[in-house]
Amino acid sequence: MDTLPWILLLCCLVLICVMAIGWWGAANRVGRANRARWKVAQAGEEAAEKLLESMGFAIVDRQVHTEWFLCVDGDEVPVRSRADLLVSREGEHFIAEVKTGTRAPDPTRPATRRQLMEYLHAFAVDGVLLVDMEEGRVHEVEFPSV
Repeated sequence: MDTLPWILLLCCLVLICVMAIGWWGAANRVGRANRARWKVAQAGEEAAEKLLESMGFAIVDRQVHTEWFLCVDGDEVPVRSRADLLVSREGEHFIAEVKTGTRAPDPTRPATRRQLMEYLHAFAVDGVLLVDMEEGRVHEVEFPSV
Protein backbone atom coordinates (compact mmCIF):
# COMPACT_ATOMS: atom_id res chain seq x y z
CA MET A 1 0.00 0.00 0.00
CA ASP A 2 1.31 3.44 -1.01
CA THR A 3 1.58 5.78 2.01
CA LEU A 4 2.54 8.92 0.08
CA PRO A 5 -1.06 10.11 -0.51
CA TRP A 6 -1.84 9.64 3.20
CA ILE A 7 1.27 11.57 4.23
CA LEU A 8 0.35 14.41 1.84
CA LEU A 9 -3.21 14.44 3.18
CA LEU A 10 -1.94 14.55 6.76
CA CYS A 11 0.46 17.42 5.89
CA CYS A 12 -2.40 19.37 4.29
CA LEU A 13 -4.61 18.85 7.35
CA VAL A 14 -1.81 19.99 9.69
CA LEU A 15 -1.21 23.05 7.50
CA ILE A 16 -4.92 23.91 7.52
CA CYS A 17 -5.03 23.56 11.33
CA VAL A 18 -1.96 25.77 11.77
CA MET A 19 -3.44 28.42 9.46
CA ALA A 20 -6.79 28.31 11.27
CA ILE A 21 -5.12 28.71 14.67
CA GLY A 22 -3.05 31.64 13.33
CA TRP A 23 -6.13 33.33 11.88
CA TRP A 24 -8.07 32.83 15.12
CA GLY A 25 -5.19 34.26 17.18
CA ALA A 26 -4.85 37.30 14.91
CA ALA A 27 -8.59 37.95 15.04
CA ASN A 28 -8.54 37.76 18.83
CA ARG A 29 -5.59 40.18 19.06
CA VAL A 30 -7.44 42.72 16.91
CA GLY A 31 -10.59 42.26 18.99
CA ARG A 32 -8.68 42.70 22.24
CA ALA A 33 -6.97 45.83 20.92
CA ASN A 34 -10.30 47.30 19.80
CA ARG A 35 -11.88 46.55 23.19
CA ALA A 36 -8.94 48.15 24.99
CA ARG A 37 -9.16 51.27 22.79
CA TRP A 38 -12.92 51.46 23.40
CA LYS A 39 -12.41 51.25 27.18
CA VAL A 40 -9.85 54.08 27.07
CA ALA A 41 -12.20 56.19 24.94
CA GLN A 42 -15.16 55.46 27.22
CA ALA A 43 -13.18 56.41 30.32
CA GLY A 44 -11.95 59.54 28.53
CA GLU A 45 -15.50 60.60 27.67
CA GLU A 46 -16.69 60.09 31.24
CA ALA A 47 -13.78 62.15 32.58
CA ALA A 48 -14.39 64.78 29.89
CA GLU A 49 -17.97 65.21 31.05
CA LYS A 50 -16.75 65.95 34.59
CA LEU A 51 -14.14 68.39 33.25
CA LEU A 52 -16.68 70.21 31.09
CA GLU A 53 -19.19 70.39 33.94
CA SER A 54 -16.48 71.85 36.21
CA MET A 55 -16.06 74.60 33.60
CA GLY A 56 -19.77 75.45 33.65
CA PHE A 57 -20.89 73.42 30.64
CA ALA A 58 -24.06 71.34 30.81
CA ILE A 59 -24.12 67.98 29.02
CA VAL A 60 -27.05 68.11 26.59
CA ASP A 61 -26.51 64.78 24.79
CA ARG A 62 -23.95 62.05 24.18
CA GLN A 63 -22.94 60.40 20.90
CA VAL A 64 -25.07 62.84 18.90
CA HIS A 65 -25.88 62.06 15.26
CA THR A 66 -26.84 64.25 12.36
CA GLU A 67 -27.40 63.71 8.67
CA TRP A 68 -26.39 66.30 6.13
CA PHE A 69 -25.72 66.41 2.41
CA LEU A 70 -22.77 66.74 0.07
CA CYS A 71 -23.28 67.69 -3.54
CA VAL A 72 -21.26 65.44 -5.84
CA ASP A 73 -21.51 66.35 -9.52
CA GLY A 74 -24.76 68.16 -8.74
CA ASP A 75 -26.33 65.23 -6.89
CA GLU A 76 -27.08 65.44 -3.17
CA VAL A 77 -25.45 62.60 -1.26
CA PRO A 78 -26.50 62.03 2.36
CA VAL A 79 -23.76 61.59 4.95
CA ARG A 80 -23.92 61.05 8.69
CA SER A 81 -21.75 62.52 11.40
CA ARG A 82 -21.48 61.45 15.03
CA ALA A 83 -19.89 63.56 17.75
CA ASP A 84 -18.95 62.68 21.31
CA LEU A 85 -20.88 65.33 23.23
CA LEU A 86 -23.30 68.19 22.75
CA VAL A 87 -22.84 70.72 25.55
CA SER A 88 -24.15 74.16 26.39
CA ARG A 89 -23.08 77.15 28.44
CA GLU A 90 -24.68 80.58 28.76
CA GLY A 91 -27.16 79.83 25.98
CA GLU A 92 -24.57 78.67 23.46
CA HIS A 93 -24.28 75.11 22.18
CA PHE A 94 -21.03 73.34 21.32
CA ILE A 95 -19.93 70.01 19.98
CA ALA A 96 -17.21 68.64 22.24
CA GLU A 97 -14.79 66.16 20.69
CA VAL A 98 -12.93 64.12 23.30
CA LYS A 99 -9.40 63.02 22.45
CA THR A 100 -7.11 60.71 24.36
CA GLY A 101 -3.51 59.95 23.50
CA THR A 102 -0.66 62.27 22.69
CA ARG A 103 -1.18 63.19 19.01
CA ALA A 104 -4.95 63.23 18.51
CA PRO A 105 -5.66 66.27 20.76
CA ASP A 106 -3.59 68.54 18.50
CA PRO A 107 -6.07 70.80 16.64
CA THR A 108 -3.49 71.42 13.90
CA ARG A 109 -3.30 67.70 13.12
CA PRO A 110 -5.08 67.32 9.76
CA ALA A 111 -7.49 64.55 10.80
CA THR A 112 -8.52 66.37 13.98
CA ARG A 113 -8.82 69.72 12.21
CA ARG A 114 -11.00 68.25 9.45
CA GLN A 115 -13.18 66.48 12.01
CA LEU A 116 -13.80 69.69 13.96
CA MET A 117 -14.51 71.64 10.78
CA GLU A 118 -17.01 68.96 9.71
CA TYR A 119 -18.78 69.17 13.07
CA LEU A 120 -19.02 72.94 12.84
CA HIS A 121 -20.62 72.59 9.41
CA ALA A 122 -22.84 69.57 10.10
CA PHE A 123 -24.30 70.43 13.51
CA ALA A 124 -26.33 73.56 14.27
CA VAL A 125 -23.98 74.77 17.02
CA ASP A 126 -22.22 77.95 18.05
CA GLY A 127 -18.79 76.34 18.20
CA VAL A 128 -16.62 73.27 18.65
CA LEU A 129 -14.54 72.23 21.64
CA LEU A 130 -11.54 69.93 21.64
CA VAL A 131 -11.22 68.15 24.97
CA ASP A 132 -7.62 67.03 25.54
CA MET A 133 -7.82 64.35 28.22
CA GLU A 134 -4.05 63.91 28.43
CA GLU A 135 -3.64 67.52 29.56
CA GLY A 136 -7.08 67.89 31.15
CA ARG A 137 -7.80 70.97 29.01
CA VAL A 138 -10.67 72.17 26.86
CA HIS A 139 -9.87 74.21 23.75
CA GLU A 140 -12.44 76.22 21.82
CA VAL A 141 -11.41 75.90 18.18
CA GLU A 142 -12.51 78.52 15.67
CA PHE A 143 -12.06 78.72 11.91
CA PRO A 144 -12.17 82.49 11.30
CA SER A 145 -11.25 82.42 7.61
CA VAL A 146 -13.73 79.71 6.64
